[in-house]
Amino acid sequence: MQPSPQQPSQHHDAHHTYPAHWEADVVLRDGGTARIRPITADDAQRLVSFYEQVSDESKYYRFFAPYPRLSAKDVHRFTHHDYVDRVGLAATVGGEFIATVRYDRINAQGRPSSGPDADLAEVAFLVQDAHQGRGVASALLEHIGAVARERGIRRFMAEVLPANTKMIKVFTDAGYTQKRSFEDGVVHLEFDLEPTDRSVAVQRAREHRAESRSVQRLLGPGSVAVVGAGRAPGGVGRTVLRNLLAAGFTGRAYAVNRAFPEDLTELDGVPAHRSVAGIGEAVDLAVVAVPAERVPEVVADCGESGVQGLVVLSAGYAESGPEGRARQRELVRQARSYGMRIIGPNAFGIINTSDAVRLNASLAPEPPARGRIGLFTQSGAIGIALLSGLYRRGAGLSSFISSGNRADVSGNDFLQYWYDDPDTDVVLLYLESIGNPRKFTRLARRTAAEKPVVVVKGARHSGSTPPGHAVPATRIPDATVSALLRQAGVIRVDTVTELVDAGLLLAGQPLPAGPRVAILGNSESLGLLTYDACLAEGLRPLPPLDLTTAATPEDFRTALAGALADDACDAVVVTAIPWVGENGATESGDGEVLAAALREGAATGPAKPVAVVHVEMGALADALAAATSTARRPQAPAAVAGPVPPPGAGAAARGSSPARPFPQGHSAAPPRGGAAPAPGPRKPDGPNPDAAAREEAPAPGGAEGATAVNGPGAEHAAPPTGDADRRRIPAYPAAERAVRALAETVKYAQWRRQAADPGRVPQYDDIDEAGAAAQIGALLVQDAPAAAPRTVPLADDAARELLGRYGIDVRPTLPAPGPDAAVAAAARLGYPVALKTTAPHLRHRPDLGAVRLDLADEQELRRSYRELTEALGKPEELQLVVQAMAPRGVDTVVRASIDAAAGAVLSFGLAGAASELLGDVAHRLVPATDRDAAELIRSIRTAPLLFGWRGSDPVDTAALEQLLLRVSRLVDDHPEVVGIALEPVVVAPQGLSVLGATVRLAPPPARDDLGPRRLPSY
Repeated sequence: MQPSPQQPSQHHDAHHTYPAHWEADVVLRDGGTARIRPITADDAQRLVSFYEQVSDESKYYRFFAPYPRLSAKDVHRFTHHDYVDRVGLAATVGGEFIATVRYDRINAQGRPSSGPDADLAEVAFLVQDAHQGRGVASALLEHIGAVARERGIRRFMAEVLPANTKMIKVFTDAGYTQKRSFEDGVVHLEFDLEPTDRSVAVQRAREHRAESRSVQRLLGPGSVAVVGAGRAPGGVGRTVLRNLLAAGFTGRAYAVNRAFPEDLTELDGVPAHRSVAGIGEAVDLAVVAVPAERVPEVVADCGESGVQGLVVLSAGYAESGPEGRARQRELVRQARSYGMRIIGPNAFGIINTSDAVRLNASLAPEPPARGRIGLFTQSGAIGIALLSGLYRRGAGLSSFISSGNRADVSGNDFLQYWYDDPDTDVVLLYLESIGNPRKFTRLARRTAAEKPVVVVKGARHSGSTPPGHAVPATRIPDATVSALLRQAGVIRVDTVTELVDAGLLLAGQPLPAGPRVAILGNSESLGLLTYDACLAEGLRPLPPLDLTTAATPEDFRTALAGALADDACDAVVVTAIPWVGENGATESGDGEVLAAALREGAATGPAKPVAVVHVEMGALADALAAATSTARRPQAPAAVAGPVPPPGAGAAARGSSPARPFPQGHSAAPPRGGAAPAPGPRKPDGPNPDAAAREEAPAPGGAEGATAVNGPGAEHAAPPTGDADRRRIPAYPAAERAVRALAETVKYAQWRRQAADPGRVPQYDDIDEAGAAAQIGALLVQDAPAAAPRTVPLADDAARELLGRYGIDVRPTLPAPGPDAAVAAAARLGYPVALKTTAPHLRHRPDLGAVRLDLADEQELRRSYRELTEALGKPEELQLVVQAMAPRGVDTVVRASIDAAAGAVLSFGLAGAASELLGDVAHRLVPATDRDAAELIRSIRTAPLLFGWRGSDPVDTAALEQLLLRVSRLVDDHPEVVGIALEPVVVAPQGLSVLGATVRLAPPPARDDLGPRRLPSY
């Protein structure tokens, strides 16, 4: 039966309208989906049908007695609710009930009750036996708990038979604060509904398992039906079928097209059918490649046949305009109603290179080799380019997803999957929008603590959402988004080239222990360019070692091994230019010999990252991309050894003196120039095939990954065969690209080390949280009635009082509507004073001369008052105030703001037009830890001004950090505080002074990350 959304019945026995916002799609433990919605009077027959399919044992557990059928009175009671004191929710699949939950508000004696003082309710569940064990009851408990809190209920009570261990476990595992007793043969449970750290952790762990499993079902199907595969060669459906078979898919494949003649039983060697239902066997995944107008009937066919997931390649959805957007919403609603998840629409497809699956359900004709990189892209065109480039450069993938409009399955789901996936060590993401920034940041932080996450984001400056993407609006600038991603450990790069460059270095090399970089090579100029690039990226390069143009591959091997053994370096960049023979032509085989020597040198030294910068040495790039091992690197350090391919012939070198061993510590730069040319080329000694094994440090993800090469030579690199999970040295055609990738790796490694101790959120004894809450509530009721919620800017006195409750003292200002009032205010505050305007158009505009400082007496004050009013306007227009002078220091700005999508953000920068113009502001998510606060003030480019630049006195950064933490606590404790600006904050060598403050209040925005699990619905 085709399900349809249920609307409120006109027979409801209460005046409360149908709460449509309680409707939600959820992912269950096994990866399938269900819809949770309020039960209405129209559900009577569904309830009866559901109850008939429940076993006698489950009925007994629910009613504590044999209860074979529901009476008409029961049906009426269980389907008629007031949505306040009596609420029922149902979980549905295919429009039919699979589970129900209800609560009834009661008093202390267990009798029905109502009103705000009755905060206790009795809760009861019933789950169809066929769906028990799928986590349905746990999901329903989250949602009925959220509903109860919304209606003023703070506690649930449940009575459970001792034999009903499954239901007892649902309650006890939820993480709420509980009381448990046993009386009259019944287990009595009572628990608070206020979320706790443990309940939130339990909820997120369940969310993780469910969403990870839903992706696993898509990437690891046992059977695939390609719907829309035509009889004629070509076409999207037939292409996908061909690619699926060519990849060696290990499961069963089917071709489906309603246009097939009745007598057609086979296409491309697989069974052919006119419908999915006609297959007669279970189908796990359907690839849909039919026109958009035919997709609904295909979805219904798949849903009725028990298909678990869809990859919709069809276009004509949200990317095509409002009509297509409506079509896309209906597609998602229809698929989820059957418990299916969708990749797409307008998708390019999915790939899983695991030998157990070998799935290429995409339009990519050449699937990537097996490797350790997971790749997600929202753009088909970018996906094609990345697949082609990675294939050409010899890099392997564990899985690939091109999500198109990503109406359902998103990058968040794949972060959940890759976090657990033992076959993925590095995650690469191309994103054009982030549907749930809070969740993305949380998941990215958790994943980055285990394996690198590299992101490039398109549509950064367009000011609009890319066509086809339906996401919540966010006001956060891109620079802020970048800072927040870095706080979460995400490596943010600007281009897809940098995405590959950084990803391949991370996949194939160990993380560096620090920023010290050794540089060696046979070109002094290229070494100097690399040295400069390192400095520009914030690395600490050691003086380059010039091996001279006479260097042989053996010289490179010796120098590389020495550099790796040097405790003074954390990473090595090798630079190489071609050898030139007597006739002026480069010798063939140079690259293969040098690559073998570099591999041997890397294998005999300690585990440190190595990158190669080459100029017009395609053979070197090709050879470095070639396989040396197909064994997966173990999780723990282990000895890895293998024969190195024999060297090629004909490597020419100019000069006969071998390079000196790599000097310990690089105490001096090598001399310029090289040796004189030798009469003819000589063959260097080849690498030792019996080189000793060395202890290998695990790659970032704990397992060996593939690297790739870039540049002219990479374009001709032969694609790898078999498992591309192998240790390679990445090669780059420019020093800047190699160093930029290395710099990102260094920053990530530092973040990983710090992530083990992220700091703490301090507790302050002088904070009056309850008093602040009461004040905020009174201000909102007074200034922003619920009938017309809006942002409330606080008056100066109210803002000063609220901030004071959190230990943030704002220097008082006194109004000066006239010169006499200004003199009286100065006498009250004490000289010296400042006279400044507070008019909105002049506030924080020192360039307009609207502030006069260090006024020592009445005469100076009156003169300044007269000058300001003559130059800028009447006193009532300027809104002049007098304030006592603060100790001299550095002027800074502290801000906090709330974004509905991303959450609360704490910002810091120096005051003044220069910082504002250059965007020199740092950001952290709230709540900030003590480590976050320390990093925040040190991460702006003008931070040296705080630490004694050019002989000035260092300021009190400890006081500044404490101020930041107090602001963070305020906005975290009270989500009604949607904006704080402290400007300026003058930080002196001892202490600081907050001279100006603005605070904005608003009704608290919805926190979807703290509510019950639900799939996004845009």
